[in-house]
Amino acid sequence: MSDIRVVLIEDHDVVRIGLRTVLQIQAGVQVVGEATTGPQGLALLQTTEVDVALVDIGLPGMDGIELVQKFRQFQKEQQRTTTKIIMLTMQGNEETVIAAFAAGADSYCMKDVGIEQLIEAINMTHTGNAWIDPAIASIVLRQMRQSIGKPSSPKQTIEIRSLEPEYEQVLASDPVTEREREVLELMVAGCTNVAIAERLFITVGTVKTHVRNILAKLCADDRTEAAVRALRSGIIS
Repeated sequence: MSDIRVVLIEDHDVVRIGLRTVLQIQAGVQVVGEATTGPQGLALLQTTEVDVALVDIGLPGMDGIELVQKFRQFQKEQQRTTTKIIMLTMQGNEETVIAAFAAGADSYCMKDVGIEQLIEAINMTHTGNAWIDPAIASIVLRQMRQSIGKPSSPKQTIEIRSLEPEYEQVLASDPVTEREREVLELMVAGCTNVAIAERLFITVGTVKTHVRNILAKLCADDRTEAAVRALRSGIIS
């Protein structure tokens, strides 16, 4: 991860310093800039070559959602699309989550996330995949459920592609098993691997195997995309 350039836009010194220490020492990430207010953060993103920005929502001067909206507009005007945004916050209510993605956030991560999950979130977001904290995944998936079957709208909050014909063919040749469907249902509910193992009375290792198989069968890059495709294909409802 030494080639990933990250900026931290966070007004709480303890949180920001802690993030910087963890990312630089444990993950070898390049922290190329820091800001403590919304206006400072926007200026930093506009003038710095950044791969991934960790943005707090509750910033002084301009909240994180407005910052992301303005930065995405700047990117559009300047034809710069490389910087990815991870919302890092304690706010997991539905209105805030949906507003963050509508503003242009790529991923959403709660501040109490573990170090390994944070590093995974940065890696996945950097490669162009959305990382959604399991704690709020059910909100995103509920939004997707409500949108299934409705006409597309330019105001659609989150766009995750449905199954393409070649994916349907793969799924037809290697269908999801009954146990995998049970795992999928719990993934849609936002359960972690540990929670799924406890619910189904199986080991975490077995859950991970099922998840890998599910991702392969649905041609999905992550758990959330797999759950959405399962909803769209009718595997679960």
